[in-house]
Amino acid sequence: MTSKTDLLAKAKTLPLSPGVYQYWGTDNEILYIGRATSLRRRVLQYFQKNLDPRIAEMVSLAKTIKFIQTDTVLEAIILEAKLIKKFWPKYNIKDKDMRSFSYLVIPKADFPKPLIVRERELDKFPKGSAKIFGPFQNSTLLKNTLRLVRRIFPYSTCKIGSGQPCFDYQIGLCPGACVGEISKQDYQKNIKNIVALFEGKRKLLIKTLSKQNPQAAFGLQHINDVTLIGRDELAGSTGAVTSRIEAYDISHFSGKETVGAMSVFIDGQPDKSHYRLFNIKTVGNNDLLALEEMITRRLNHPEWPAPDIYLIDGGRPQISHLEKLFKEKQIATPLIGISKLGGDMLVFPKGTKQSIKDLAASSKNILLQARDEAHRFGNAARKRQLKIKRPKTSARGQIVL
Repeated sequence: MTSKTDLLAKAKTLPLSPGVYQYWGTDNEILYIGRATSLRRRVLQYFQKNLDPRIAEMVSLAKTIKFIQTDTVLEAIILEAKLIKKFWPKYNIKDKDMRSFSYLVIPKADFPKPLIVRERELDKFPKGSAKIFGPFQNSTLLKNTLRLVRRIFPYSTCKIGSGQPCFDYQIGLCPGACVGEISKQDYQKNIKNIVALFEGKRKLLIKTLSKQNPQAAFGLQHINDVTLIGRDELAGSTGAVTSRIEAYDISHFSGKETVGAMSVFIDGQPDKSHYRLFNIKTVGNNDLLALEEMITRRLNHPEWPAPDIYLIDGGRPQISHLEKLFKEKQIATPLIGISKLGGDMLVFPKGTKQSIKDLAASSKNILLQARDEAHRFGNAARKRQLKIKRPKTSARGQIVL
């Protein structure tokens, strides 16, 4: 078996361009397929500490790393899905029934609306009734991808022929099927172009459109996938397959006992089975030191899935304080604060990449929900006046530490 040192040496030779990488096992089988904004930087992250245990196991079984370069992150996302569908690598599948995967479905209709559905919903679309692309490992990423594509090839999600212009029509995302401003033939051209793009025919599509629709060809050739870049960097920060946000808040019990609350959002949805309460033990009524203790104790649980974002209910003082801890612990995972006093302004440590800031801005609604959920969870514990003298399990299975 190839040593981890040999794999690391291989990773250091990968190009800095976007693409898809593959971990191959000793029996000449593909163990895992992933995408990257920068192949070298992304694959090197698999040699950091605190990997998800499943991913760490995959790396330990790998014999070599192969890759395919792409011109854009968008192409890498589409190619990743095609290759996963072809090979179904063991370590890409988290659940036996594959419920976590998302698919792009484009029904056959006069004015079809592209849909994002889960694996279990595919039975609603009999063979031949729709074009189906996937599986995609991250539903939020697929939504952002489709939103980006829609700017180049508009389609309608409104009521066809209603006579009332929808909001998307007013901002250029709907071609006007609601008010009869586009024919079935022209609408179908946009849909066929989307299908061709998700079939991996971007270069051929650009060549064809350069004569038929130069504006669309230019947009496709110079696509601005900054939101995809940012999400790719975050999803790849720990080797985790899904996007996991951990939000932290401090609550005081009757002004005396202090408790830290952690909520967890996975792929944009709360997962209450992962929520945690921390009985702050070493400090009194000091939010900064309480946050430091809570994060430190969270880091003492490598068996928990690693987050893609640490989200703090707090502004510049909290982020500046935790920034020192992150440097000391050599944590590369993005740290984001939400300042209530600043009107829910996003706050970042010094030196945070612009792509991460752009991603946070585009995902602010989810971040606010995660922050609010941590606050609600902590307050609910206070109202119930939980006795947290020793570790125990609450009625919902949330561990009290």
